[in-house]
Amino acid sequence: MAPMHTYMADCDLPGMTREQLAGSEARIQRACEQAAARGDVVRYLRAVWVPVDGRVMYLFQARDATAVEAVCQAAEVPFLRVVDAVDGNG
Repeated sequence: MAPMHTYMADCDLPGMTREQLAGSEARIQRACEQAAARGDVVRYLRAVWVPVDGRVMYLFQARDATAVEAVCQAAEVPFLRVVDAVDGNG
């Protein structure tokens, strides 16, 4: 089994509100559950929101970036890119 890596979905979402952020996180969580039911393990970790820049960075653990992209697409979260990230929590 391939090891899990941390990935960041980088999103440009100007004008996002706290409510919209919470809604996107709920959709992402549901999409992760649906992926797990298909055998694709994607764990949603958290979001980093920078309101002044209109940016949201969603952090995930997954075996590859393609699985994270699929979760974001299923959750209707538009992303600029999904890239490897280093989580400073260990």
